[in-house]
Amino acid sequence: MTRTTQKDFEFMFQWLYHRLDPGHRFQKNIAAEVPPLLKQLRYPFEKSITKSQLSAVGGQNWLTFLGLLHWMMQLAQMLDRYDAGEYDEACAEAGVDVTGDRIIFRFLSGAYRDWLSAEAKAPEEDETEEERNQREEDEKRLLAPHIEAMAAEFQRGNYKYEEERKILEAEHSALLLQIEEAEKGQPDIAKLEKHFKILADDKRKFEDYNRNVEEKVQKYESKINALAEVIASAEKELFDAEREKVGLQQSVDQQGITIQDIDRMNGERERLSKSVFTASSKLEETKRKSIEKETEANRALEDLERMVDKYNSVCYQIGLIPTTAANAKGENYELQLLTNAAPNLSSSQHGSSDSERLLASAGTGHSPAHLLSLDLRSSTKSLLLSLRKEISERRSMAIDADMKNHELLDSIKEAIDDKRSEVEALEHRVRAAEEEFEKTKEVTTTQKVASDAQIERMEKELAKMRGGLGESVQVLEQREMNTNIEYEQLTLKANALREELHTEVERMLNDIIKFKVHIQKSLEDYEGFVVEEAEQELAGGGEVDGEPLVEE
Repeated sequence: MTRTTQKDFEFMFQWLYHRLDPGHRFQKNIAAEVPPLLKQLRYPFEKSITKSQLSAVGGQNWLTFLGLLHWMMQLAQMLDRYDAGEYDEACAEAGVDVTGDRIIFRFLSGAYRDWLSAEAKAPEEDETEEERNQREEDEKRLLAPHIEAMAAEFQRGNYKYEEERKILEAEHSALLLQIEEAEKGQPDIAKLEKHFKILADDKRKFEDYNRNVEEKVQKYESKINALAEVIASAEKELFDAEREKVGLQQSVDQQGITIQDIDRMNGERERLSKSVFTASSKLEETKRKSIEKETEANRALEDLERMVDKYNSVCYQIGLIPTTAANAKGENYELQLLTNAAPNLSSSQHGSSDSERLLASAGTGHSPAHLLSLDLRSSTKSLLLSLRKEISERRSMAIDADMKNHELLDSIKEAIDDKRSEVEALEHRVRAAEEEFEKTKEVTTTQKVASDAQIERMEKELAKMRGGLGESVQVLEQREMNTNIEYEQLTLKANALREELHTEVERMLNDIIKFKVHIQKSLEDYEGFVVEEAEQELAGGGEVDGEPLVEE
């Protein structure tokens, strides 16, 4: 099975398919007839098999067809096991009775087989009544054994069902007797049902009453608990008030203070409380305004720091920082903010910690002239203007050089376009040669397909010759020998024709390869010729420019 031919696969496929469908006759080409058969069989991988693969079985795709043959073999074995009745028990467990279907199938298949094997006489127009009766009796006699066998199988199956029916009837009778005995020993069912309904109604009413009573009890218990808690808290407050009253009375009696003194002290305390509240509000307002001013100052200082950082980053980008940069020329252009260190936010209280950063000393703020490290208006501005002028000059020089480079690039692009047009002309010639090769290849393929069709037609004729069995054995053997000889001659002719076609294709491929090599060599010669001509023109132009005008 590792090295098979196209014929071997066709014979194996036909044999396996005849196991599944014995009455099928293969009439078309195997590549055209296999896909619809696989689709009817619901082969899971039928879409992955193409007609081109079927026409050339073997090589890398042999594993695909080996799996197909294995699947068909398993399907045929499963059908054989089904015919043998190996799956009847599984059907019975699933609740499906296939006994009757199998009996009818055996009857129809056996009767049809005997009817085909017998010499069936077709009714004729001038058939008499006796001949028709005789023909019908022969047909009945032919089907009688199968009918009797089917009736016997049905009787055996009915006997099994009859036994099961008797067992079930006996069980049914025993159960009916048990029910009658149970009914005799019990009181009247109607009275019991009425009494049961009365008791169920009384039970429902009693459960409703109990539910209502329990809800009332729970509600009163919750009220009692709430009142008890209120009484306990009131008694505790009363006890605390009495004790506090006694203590205050004792302290007043010990100090010898009168009621007028107590009123005077209460009025003085209220006046002092109002004064303290007024002073606290003024202090809070002052602190709020101070915090707002400090916030504004901090925001302005942060904006100044961002501007200083932006200035330093821009100077670093244009090469002014550090002093060793290209455009710095030894000057220091780095701008620094001369302030104290940033405040410690974890130790800041009431806004007092920000003053260390906003003040130059304990009572003095920062001066604008001393806040930055460089004088931006005088020295730094003049240096930046001179640098700007120098950069503008260098930019103009760079633009001029860029224009010259663009002109050179345009000239090179024109030369490349000329070369590309020449290459396109050569590619057009190559495509013409490829089209000629494709035409030759199509003609060769058509001849091959015609030869294959002729071989298949001869094979079909051979199969038809083998199918005819009406003649005698001697004539059939003689015809078979002649057909085999003719088939061998045709096979030899087909092989010779195939070898001639292969030889012709190889010759054409060699001619095409030689033509391609010739084209490549011509392209190389033409390229060398173009280079030499260009060098000669350049050399001739230089000599003409350098010669003195002697002839004039």
